[in-house]
Amino acid sequence: MSPAHDERDRISAAMDRILKGTPQHSNGALTIVALAQEAGVPRNALTQRHLDLKNDFYAQVKARGQMPDSEVRLRKQIVKLKELRHEDAKELSQLRTDVEHLVRVVNQLTSENRQLRNALTQPDPRVRALPTQPHPSAGSPCRDPEHFGAGALPAI
Repeated sequence: MSPAHDERDRISAAMDRILKGTPQHSNGALTIVALAQEAGVPRNALTQRHLDLKNDFYAQVKARGQMPDSEVRLRKQIVKLKELRHEDAKELSQLRTDVEHLVRVVNQLTSENRQLRNALTQPDPRVRALPTQPHPSAGSPCRDPEHFGAGALPAI
């Protein structure tokens, strides 16, 4: 597709309108996308065919002491990402600390479990197994008053 013969003139006129703050066909943002829209040309006309006009546009924006909108957005995004990275680093540090504590607890419980298992295999006159009480079957209700406490018998 060949560029229109007046493409450069339209881009130059669009640059002037955007830089003066009087855009007619775009939102007036200081970006190549807005410039292409204002000039009525595809964006690649500025990024591929008319690089000199694109560079001139950015140079004029910079000379006026303004930052292109795309750069402003990127700088804001960088700040947000740095904040998120800092929060993630704090969380990761806390999780590492938690893991260390949990490993200690697991080791302690494993040691205690081992000691208790060893105690069960060796008869100790001080340790006596208590008898277990029979549990009612799942299908039949228990009618033992001591099981439910005072006044807790189911109505018959």
